[in-house]
Amino acid sequence: MRYLIVAAHPDDEVLGAGGTIFKLISEGNDVAVAIMSYNAEARNNLSDTLANDLNEATGLLGVEKVYSADFPNIKMNTVAHLDLVQFVESCIEDFQADSLITHHPTDTNNDHRVTSRAVMAASHLFQRRPGIPCLKRLLYMEVPSSTEWSFDSSSNRFSPNFFVEIGEKGIDNKIEALSKYKGVMRPYPHPRSREALKGLAAFRGSQAGCNYAEAFECVFDRA
Repeated sequence: MRYLIVAAHPDDEVLGAGGTIFKLISEGNDVAVAIMSYNAEARNNLSDTLANDLNEATGLLGVEKVYSADFPNIKMNTVAHLDLVQFVESCIEDFQADSLITHHPTDTNNDHRVTSRAVMAASHLFQRRPGIPCLKRLLYMEVPSSTEWSFDSSSNRFSPNFFVEIGEKGIDNKIEALSKYKGVMRPYPHPRSREALKGLAAFRGSQAGCNYAEAFECVFDRA
């Protein structure tokens, strides 16, 4: 299968699916990453290192193809929806992706929500344009420090129903990849600390009957 991970910012792809990316590639699947807000100016002085950090993090996981757009950080709601959708569509078409992973539409981060809506719209591309592979799978990922901070009780918040066993090697590689991003890791008990990330993977694994796992909400699956 050919998976396209569509993330709002550099580091989201690792936080949400780092262990899964590593496992998918090791099993022979093709995986590409698309970043919507590549520069992430809101990170202040850290934005200057993001290009190198992104390459190191995704390279460690085995990703060879990374797409990047320059939509404004924490201002993606000011961009025309069609522009966002067309960028995602261009990535799907170029990579010939048949499976998509992106943010949950109720994440607390506004860019995450906007990205999710754009991916939902782009996921129908195969029905509109000849030559696009039929969609096999669409998953929402869990991004610590955003997904669990969704406070809108009127929305259908993240409800995992799809688990990928990543093992200890998978969670260790995820943490190592995330550490390539300067200023992203935090001391425990922050959700982006080493201890919290490993604890979440252990908890999701216990839900699925394995040691370590990443959790997703499956929207569509005919793989």
